[in-house]
Amino acid sequence: MTPFTPILQHTAVKIQRGPYQDLNVFYGDLHNHCGISYGHGSLEEALQNAKEQLDFCSVTGHALWPDMPEPDPEVQYIIDFHLEGFAKLRRLWPQVQKTMARFHQDGEFVTFLGFEMHSSADGDRAVIYNGASGDILEVEDLTELERKIRQLRSTGVGVIALPHHIGYLRGQRGINWDTYDADISPIVEIVSMHGCSEENENTRPFLHVMGASDYESTMACGLARKHLFGVVGSTDHHSAHPGSYGHGRTAVWATARTRHSIWDAICQRRTYALTGDRIALQFTLNDQMMGSSLSFTLQRDIELFVSGGAAIDCIDIIKNGRLLRRFSEDEQRSTSASITSSVHTKLYLEVGWGERKVRTDWEIDFGISEGEILAVEPRFRGSEVVAPPEADASLSREHYLSHWQANGLNRVQLTTSTFGNPNNSTNASQGICLEVIMPRQAEVRSTINGRQVNIPLSRLLVGAKADRLGKIGTAGFRFNRAPEAWEFNWHCQFTDTVTQSEPGGDTYYIRVRQKNDQWAWSSPILILDD
Repeated sequence: MTPFTPILQHTAVKIQRGPYQDLNVFYGDLHNHCGISYGHGSLEEALQNAKEQLDFCSVTGHALWPDMPEPDPEVQYIIDFHLEGFAKLRRLWPQVQKTMARFHQDGEFVTFLGFEMHSSADGDRAVIYNGASGDILEVEDLTELERKIRQLRSTGVGVIALPHHIGYLRGQRGINWDTYDADISPIVEIVSMHGCSEENENTRPFLHVMGASDYESTMACGLARKHLFGVVGSTDHHSAHPGSYGHGRTAVWATARTRHSIWDAICQRRTYALTGDRIALQFTLNDQMMGSSLSFTLQRDIELFVSGGAAIDCIDIIKNGRLLRRFSEDEQRSTSASITSSVHTKLYLEVGWGERKVRTDWEIDFGISEGEILAVEPRFRGSEVVAPPEADASLSREHYLSHWQANGLNRVQLTTSTFGNPNNSTNASQGICLEVIMPRQAEVRSTINGRQVNIPLSRLLVGAKADRLGKIGTAGFRFNRAPEAWEFNWHCQFTDTVTQSEPGGDTYYIRVRQKNDQWAWSSPILILDD
């Protein structure tokens, strides 16, 4: 019996306090695509990929676009592939439900059935059912969609509508905050492969053909209007790879890895948004957790516990759209840094690079000479394809199936494939991260495509170690720097004392930035005005 399974390892997260005490953090992707509509790859591939690195998943086929543009020769190809995708999903819908049900198993991997509705006027919605069965709702607009959702709820059916890529221009599939209903949409997607919708200036700008982002569609604008919603990240990936690393993920605080518990966390806004790394983020204000609404109080005691996937750069408290407090690395170092004989650290191995479109297959054995592996975090990516015209037939789907498994008490095995980075700004590497406790003088040991590579941990504590498989132009690998525990485990406190609130109340949320450019955003807390 091996000590790990291809499901998230939570044993290393021990920071639960206060209202989070009896909860665990689980990670998933509620909005992504595959070949059941106009994406790529099978539903079975998508769910198998999801099981490698997620706790829960919905695969949302494209279903309808009630206010699609009128026929026009210049955009007819766009209209055509949408219509073909919608028709395909309807043909496959009975089988989609069966497959989603077959992959679901409470305690191991949770699935939710879903489909997507485009709306130029009000912004796209992913309709997600609390289960593996449900109908594609035929509607003419968002108002009718929400009416049908209320009807379903009155009969005991759990269903929500998730707004996504909200930052696009209103009227061009960005969110319309005038028609937003928090009861129907308790969570809102703020980051995906489309970009980040937090505010005007973002770590990940909107670069897709659909256009640039606009302030009136951002999370900041929605909060300024005193809407209260949970935030999530999704990949919106179109190549059967839910959770594709770096595109966006959702974290929830739930009692168990079950459909009921995760659904309850979503509806109660106990969610936060991630770009990729499994960052465990706890945020309380006056001992109330993220997503809460509180009565007016003059004193707001804020407490944060963050366990990152890599060294943390800074943690921000955002109040009413402005930076209230920034916690820095220097503060953590001065209070937490110490030298010990054993090290609690993260060992992140990346593989990839090489010539573009040249395939490299990888077989890797990765572990430590002494100590204990606390958790395993796969960081697998899928191919960067959205619309059918973008597809490259030379990159077949099977190339992006990655797998890992335990190999005894202190090693893991990894098989994957890479094709080099498609350009100088898109990372297409595959990787795996081990959270470990090991002696400072022990070794990180690996066998990479038959080549033994052993590195003293003391060397990786200084900085990264990279190499190639062969001559210049061949694929390569990189052991990232191993951070000390104080660099990724932060505890921060701050008290905000006020005399009055803004009209409608004050909103607070947390933003975490790591040195490797992976981010997390908490759901906001709203304190009502007096």
